[in-house]
Amino acid sequence: MKFGPADIEPYLAIFGRYLREQRLPVTQQRVAVAKAVFSSPRHQSVEDLDAVLREKDLRLGKATIYRTLDLLVRSGLVEEHDFGEGFRRYEHRLSKDPVHHHLVCTESGEVIEFRSEELTRIVEDTAARHGFRPTHHKLVIFGLSRASQESGAEVPYRGLTCPIETT
Repeated sequence: MKFGPADIEPYLAIFGRYLREQRLPVTQQRVAVAKAVFSSPRHQSVEDLDAVLREKDLRLGKATIYRTLDLLVRSGLVEEHDFGEGFRRYEHRLSKDPVHHHLVCTESGEVIEFRSEELTRIVEDTAARHGFRPTHHKLVIFGLSRASQESGAEVPYRGLTCPIETT
């Protein structure tokens, strides 16, 4: 599992520099959102971040949180994920292992990170075979976590359906 850096100040400074380069002000609200993202080991939604900020008696509008997340993503310090839940999650890229993949439990929403040297080799070999130069890649595997399976969850059948009744 990946955790946030113990000292996030250097990353806040990088974000501040990015904002100034974009001729944008370094506001307390933007810094507060960045701190909340950088301090967490989780893949956070806007709702999660709003709750964290409210716990600290910071009441920011969701529009401010969304705009700040967009800036963090554009800066390259944060990655945006769509795990098929109907909303996006955000993860800082400050770990010792920035290249990793995700297992997403469709029952509980748990996100498990993993790294695979074999997958890295497959990506590199496939790209080389096609004369392709990859810049990045994502792998997300959806299914049921061990805990969900042990609690009795089952994978629902999602076979083909016919829109025409044949009775």
